[in-house]
Amino acid sequence: MAKYIQHDEQRDGIDRRGFLKCMAWAGTGLVWTATAGGLLTSCALPEVASTPKVEGFTFVQVSDSHVGFSAEGVNTDVTKTLEQVVARINALPQPPALVLHTGDLSHLSKPSEFDTVQQIMGTIKTSGIFYVPGEHDVIGDNGAGFRQRFSAKSRNTDWYSMDFKGVHFIGLSNIGSETEFGVLGTDQLTWLAKDLQSVNHDTPVVVFAHVPLYAVYPPWGWTTKDSTQAMDLLKLFSSVTVLNGHIHQVLSQVEGNIRFHVASSTAFPQHHPGEGQPGAYQLPADELLRTLGYRTVSVVPGNRELAVVDTTLA
Repeated sequence: MAKYIQHDEQRDGIDRRGFLKCMAWAGTGLVWTATAGGLLTSCALPEVASTPKVEGFTFVQVSDSHVGFSAEGVNTDVTKTLEQVVARINALPQPPALVLHTGDLSHLSKPSEFDTVQQIMGTIKTSGIFYVPGEHDVIGDNGAGFRQRFSAKSRNTDWYSMDFKGVHFIGLSNIGSETEFGVLGTDQLTWLAKDLQSVNHDTPVVVFAHVPLYAVYPPWGWTTKDSTQAMDLLKLFSSVTVLNGHIHQVLSQVEGNIRFHVASSTAFPQHHPGEGQPGAYQLPADELLRTLGYRTVSVVPGNRELAVVDTTLA
């Protein structure tokens, strides 16, 4: 939980005009909040949530490990490349505070594949690892095997939120169903609206899901059909970072205050949008590692834009 500190009036430059305005609106019912820049501000409405103090930290995104996949000329040992990614993460100068896996942990949702992912990811030096499902994680059992190993026992959905050092994290499930891929659905959107009601608009928000939450290339299904409804809720916040996987390549997009980042896979690359057909492609072994990797994201107090760095295995 964020810790609040009492600031010196002259040092922090309290807005006296804003203070008097608040007094006129709310009498003595004031709520004081510390902004990301460290300034103390007053808000008059009791229903406005206080802004948590943002502490600096780094977290990591891993995506599309596809344990169980094997193809000659592409990658015949995806377990090894996932282990290489984990080794790189453990070699970082500062261990990541959190790790997010944005889906397709397995290739065919087999128990042995999930076991392997769990064993390898469990060696990462971090305080917590959080997962959302990809479409390859729900084959045959509608995600029961995934949830058994990778979902918190306290929740009964694939979507959830958490607060960490002043940042609000939201894990979404947008793989849809076997009949309709790439959707959030009414229940999840209703939950998201309710979840965001208690979050101050100056709180940094990080959203992570499997399928991109913007229209990368709809003809290949590289989009979330009802993402606009989610973005309408998120555009009210001053800092929103959206992390996705699914398409096995690094892409980014900025729409107003929302920054979208799609990550590479730890298993194999896919064709670029509109080039050939979606799916893995062959390439020389020495070039494979240039397409695989992980992402580090740094939260810096006072900076609305999070620092995103993608690192390959080459």
